[in-house]
Order: sequence, then C-alpha cells, then structure tokens
Amino acid sequence: MAMQLNNPRYGEEVSYETELLTEVESPYSLVVWNDEVNSFEWVIQTLIEICHHSNEQAEQCAMIIHTQGKYGVKQGTYDDLKPMCDAITERGIGATIEILSNT
Repeated sequence: MAMQLNNPRYGEEVSYETELLTEVESPYSLVVWNDEVNSFEWVIQTLIEICHHSNEQAEQCAMIIHTQGKYGVKQGTYDDLKPMCDAITERGIGATIEILSNT
C-alpha cells in the first residue's frame, strides 16, 4: 500500500511503501501425545533425532507431554512438519499436525 503525505516543513510530497502481512509464516504445530506405552527416554531420543531438539529441550517437552497430555513440540509449515510427524508415528508415538489459531 503506497501512501503520500505532504511534508509541510519543506512543501514537498513524500511517499512511503508499507506491506500488509496476510499470511502466518509458521501456521502449523507438531503435537506429540502422551500415552502409557512409550518411556520418557524413547520420547526424548525421538525428539532429539527427529525434531533436532537439544537434550534439555527434549526433556522439557517430554515432561509437558506427560503432565498436560500433549504438547506442540515444533512449529512450521505443513510441508516441513509432515515428514517429522510421520517419523514420530513410525516409532509408535502419537503425533498430529494442528493448525495454529489466528487469535
């Protein structure tokens, strides 16, 4: 959107270009679900290997998954998250991709 403003100090017109953000760059979240089957160690190892989390990040995510029932461990585009989601579920861990709310 281009705007033109009169500059009263110098008597000349100044133009400004602005852009309107219409898309969210990372509109999806990779959600890992708690279960009674997989160990903390297996979930942590998976998050490190698949999502490239640090050991501390993976441990924190595993604790949140355990206490809250699920947790969005990574945000990104659908195309980036889909292979990670598939790799996690292939390891027997529940995972889904959810769209993030605009609010």
